[in-house]
Amino acid sequence: MIQNSFKRGLLDGVPIGLGYFSVAFAFGIMAIQCGLSPLEALLISMTNLTSAGQLAGVPIIAGGGSLIEMAATQLIINSRYALMSVSLSQKLESKTNLVQRLLVAFGNTDEIFAVSMANNKKIGKIYFYALMIAPWLGWSGGTIIGALAGAALPEIITSALGVAIYAMLVAVVVPKVKEDKWCAICVAISVLISCGFEFLPLLKDFASNYGGFVIIICATVASTILALIHPVETEEQANEC
Repeated sequence: MIQNSFKRGLLDGVPIGLGYFSVAFAFGIMAIQCGLSPLEALLISMTNLTSAGQLAGVPIIAGGGSLIEMAATQLIINSRYALMSVSLSQKLESKTNLVQRLLVAFGNTDEIFAVSMANNKKIGKIYFYALMIAPWLGWSGGTIIGALAGAALPEIITSALGVAIYAMLVAVVVPKVKEDKWCAICVAISVLISCGFEFLPLLKDFASNYGGFVIIICATVASTILALIHPVETEEQANEC
């Protein structure tokens, strides 16, 4: 059996779209604070569905970072989507062609992926396209409304609303940190490295010239250190023990 109902996909996507709207609103305000126009912010959200990638990319644009910085940052932050897409490809009906799979890949966010994989049936392209509609509208709509509000409201209000984007990031990280001490250690290492780029003279000079690479360095070094001191066992290794 194949789940290929347009109506079912549309309904399944509504909760995701509502959640995306609030986050995108904060992103729109942040984009305006970084010097982008409402139209530029909207175009970014219409052509991308990656909150973490956009939140990392806009400061690079605002800081005049290079295309290499941008590409490397997006590659690291969004590499998980490649793995998710491989998994999702096994769930799609077999007659889905390459162009259709590329469209599916465009809308393959964490939440859309989770809803798709939760289906007990194979999923058809019609269902998936419908599933993408509300999240895409919520993300794009939230961005333009946030951007217009950021351009119209007094700075003291937009600065306060801009805190919401950081609250979202904290809300994503803290639950995992609370339940996994190794994740907490990884975050702590990344924070220490980031502080070094903020306060140590040589690192501070590097950050002022190549700010876009700071995120890459912090994430890569912290992950590498944790992988060395606490490698994750594969299922096969666990069974052998």
